[in-house]
Amino acid sequence: MVDPDAPSTLSPFTAADGENLAVQDWPLPHAHARATVLLVHGLGEHVGRYDQLARRLNAWGFAVRGYDQYGHGESGGLRGALTPRNRLMVDLADIIDATRARMPPGQPLVLLGHSLGGLVAASFVAQALRPVEALVLSSPALDPGLNWTQRFLVATLPRLLPNLRLGTGIDAAHLSHDPAVVAAYRADPRCHDRVGSGLARFIAYGGPAVVAHAAQWRVPTLLMWAGADRLVKPTGSRAFANAAPAGVVQAQEFASAYHELFNESPEHAAPVFAALRQWLDARCPRPMGTEPKMAPAQ
Repeated sequence: MVDPDAPSTLSPFTAADGENLAVQDWPLPHAHARATVLLVHGLGEHVGRYDQLARRLNAWGFAVRGYDQYGHGESGGLRGALTPRNRLMVDLADIIDATRARMPPGQPLVLLGHSLGGLVAASFVAQALRPVEALVLSSPALDPGLNWTQRFLVATLPRLLPNLRLGTGIDAAHLSHDPAVVAAYRADPRCHDRVGSGLARFIAYGGPAVVAHAAQWRVPTLLMWAGADRLVKPTGSRAFANAAPAGVVQAQEFASAYHELFNESPEHAAPVFAALRQWLDARCPRPMGTEPKMAPAQ
């Protein structure tokens, strides 16, 4: 029986380089879980902000795990910093290896990344660092929208000032149409507004590299993006969707939605969750007799 109020668990994880990463689990009994979804969060936030999404996935029959990326949330590292440049890829590989080790044999692993996390997840799949059975991208940061001066700075600053960190310029008012989501983000001490020169370089070069690889995409992918996004340029997702094989990548734009598709107001979020569930149902069918039952309301 799935308890919608059951607490998630937060535990430390030691990465390959000895750095601490915070891992959060929303588990299901192995007999009920038809797949495990691994969450990769966005810039300046933490995976705890995905609690409602994780519980919805639990109710659909998915075990959920997520982690705070380096320099974020409860994990180690200066806020927004990134050294060395491949750290986010190595960290995700470590987390996937550890997650696979505790999954039942044959259970699919679905990678779900939002914003910066979408770029990390897509870059990971493009480089084929570890196999995953499916990929979900939410408003991925595939187009940094840099002018010539900004491209010059991200190319040179990591070498000259590797520890430089600046403000992200994120306006929380553009995260969601839901005022409660915006207020909670602003009040959350685990959210920050820093981005280091190394992380800026990763974003600047990583997005175009993923788009350039789109035509060779082989992993079943659901790509969803916000048409009214003011934090990540929708042009990157559109370019990827146009280049990727239609039979591999299902792409959908939500024209009036803001950046955080899963944290949008109910009228904007409802079609997002409907598309996600339909796509997951088609790729991760539930074994007969394993329909989880929700605990009755107290």
